Amino acid sequence: MFDKATMLLKVDPLILSALEEDITSEDVSTNSVMPDETLGEVDLICKEDGVLCGMQVFERVFTLLDAGTEVTWFCEDGKEIKKGELIAKIKGDIRVLLSGERTALNYLQRMSGIATYTRSVAALLKGTKTTLLDTRKTTPNNRIFEKYSVRVGGGSNHRYNLSDGVLLKDNHIGAAGSVTKAIKMAKEYAPFVRKIEIEVENFDMVKEAVEAKADIIMLDNMTHEEIKTAMEYIAGRAEVEVSGNVTKENIAALTDLGVDYISSGALTHSAPILDLSLKNLHAIM
Repeated sequence: MFDKATMLLKVDPLILSALEEDITSEDVSTNSVMPDETLGEVDLICKEDGVLCGMQVFERVFTLLDAGTEVTWFCEDGKEIKKGELIAKIKGDIRVLLSGERTALNYLQRMSGIATYTRSVAALLKGTKTTLLDTRKTTPNNRIFEKYSVRVGGGSNHRYNLSDGVLLKDNHIGAAGSVTKAIKMAKEYAPFVRKIEIEVENFDMVKEAVEAKADIIMLDNMTHEEIKTAMEYIAGRAEVEVSGNVTKENIAALTDLGVDYISSGALTHSAPILDLSLKNLHAIM
């Protein structure tokens, strides 16, 4: 995901925008105590147990400020890290280390938090046929980072954006006039290689979606018994996704249903950050 082309086309402008948000003209605090270039080193320390994610983004923050910055890593993305563990050492101009610190940590803490939360949720589906999916409920301009973090944590990505797949939700159905009309119009418009997914909220809509030959039926905010009834009716005639306020606290109750997918916006919109810190900054003589 973070090859050179992606870095240049997608990631670099986003990171530069984040840096510009934090440094509009200069870093007054740093420049007041460090007027001249001085080589230094600082430690990246883990302050709580979790899953590391976002190494390349963290490093890129510093190298965009100064290509000569060096980061020595002692672990890799996807590794479980422990409180007190030394994750990396960053060496470079102290002014760069100070100015890039917060932006770099914001990315790394956020991405590691999502990976950590996702792994804890994915563990609850272990041994089932169900795939854990994220949603488009992401922070604006941070989707590429957050969806990557879900994958590192053991989840899978739903469509990346509105151009990536057909998903007919309640308001699309309302605009079209019915489930049947929405599916028919989508099949006529979308390329034949695209699957048609539709969101339904009750059993009558399930029956209509099956009869209209939807490829994927999303059962939204249904009870356990309603999902079970819907699954028995669908009987393999479409793939089934379950969605609607799915969290770590309630996903276990869905594991016996045998659905193909469970999507959870909580993976990205509710994951807490993982506490990481830059410590022990010192000059290198």
